[in-house]
Amino acid sequence: MPHIVVIGGGPAGLAAAGELAGRGCTVTVLERMPTVGRKILMAGRGGLNLTHSEPFDRFVTRYGPARPWLEPALRAFAPDDLRHWAEDLGQPCFTGSSGRVFPQAMKASPLLRAWVARLTGLGVNIRTRHDWTGWNAAGRVTFTGPDGAGAMSADAVILAMGGASWPRLGSDGQWTRLLAQQGVIAAPFQAANCGFATNWTEATRTRFAGKPLRGIALTMEGASGAPVRGEAVVTAAGLEGGAIYALSAPLRDRIAAQGQARVLLDLRPDMSLDVVQARLERVRGRESLSNTLRKALRLPPVAVAILREGADGAPPRDTAELARLVKAVPVTLLAPDSLDRAISVAGGIRAADVDARFMLRALPGVFAAGEMLDWEAPTGGYLLQACFATGRAAAAGVLDWLQEGAKERYPSTS
Repeated sequence: MPHIVVIGGGPAGLAAAGELAGRGCTVTVLERMPTVGRKILMAGRGGLNLTHSEPFDRFVTRYGPARPWLEPALRAFAPDDLRHWAEDLGQPCFTGSSGRVFPQAMKASPLLRAWVARLTGLGVNIRTRHDWTGWNAAGRVTFTGPDGAGAMSADAVILAMGGASWPRLGSDGQWTRLLAQQGVIAAPFQAANCGFATNWTEATRTRFAGKPLRGIALTMEGASGAPVRGEAVVTAAGLEGGAIYALSAPLRDRIAAQGQARVLLDLRPDMSLDVVQARLERVRGRESLSNTLRKALRLPPVAVAILREGADGAPPRDTAELARLVKAVPVTLLAPDSLDRAISVAGGIRAADVDARFMLRALPGVFAAGEMLDWEAPTGGYLLQACFATGRAAAAGVLDWLQEGAKERYPSTS
């Protein structure tokens, strides 16, 4: 039986290991942390959003420029497949009102325990506290572990070590140095699904940090496309949350090109401009600004504070102008959060450096999966789905490559 070494015990690595072991391979997983699946457990704190239920043709658009090379893997292991996989592990799923898919338990630990038990039953050898260090002169996989340095032979290797977000959970991006020594130069990492900094006044920073802006719509100034509906959270540094995360890629690129980016917050997206103005006019003359916004539009204090920020502390008294401000509060963003605060990253192994099987062109027999690859997607189940799908696709690629090699070694005599 061929021996495959999978480096990394996150969703992509474990998905690859299960696929290979189920096909008769001997599989060893090397994980640098004390336990596997730590990022899955972290994701489970929010209910473990496994995937999304929207139609597949729309689903794949969420991967932007990476769609052409990820789509075959996503079709081979689609959202319904991930749901059925979880249910087969005894974790039935449900679809929320947003279309996101969660285990009914709303926890990651039961699914992870069942998954590890299945892998163990398939004979997968999981070695934790083992840090990959490259290859030796004989081509063997090298590592350091509790017993010191070691090496092992492998018929193929799958790299699934994550990107560079959440380094305390094991993904620190240090693998880029080892691959660079082999001629594989990764695209630089950039924060994705991240917050952004702005210059709040001290009053907003101290009073409203941590307060949510619910039910808003957000657009990037000058960009086409529908506004993003959702929630943002005011932080001491700026803004974060789902609505901001959905625009993190174009915002990041705009800041890189121009030094800043401006977003427009619609504080009442379910009301037309005319309705907002009419409601303001009914109470404006009798009340202060805060009371007017509260009584006419039910805006909470945090929303009023952001409106004041957008007006440089002097909101207009004219109701028509005030209504326009409510529908498009400008906030200037100056920088994305650091990598260690980002939910995910862009950057990593480029599409041109792997073939259709996710094998590194410079290193035959070495495959890559998950967030090591240069792609990004919004939160909402898209991240985990692609990690599972590319892990399984890399495993299928290994099997195909091994079969191809077997044909070369043992050509047909017919």
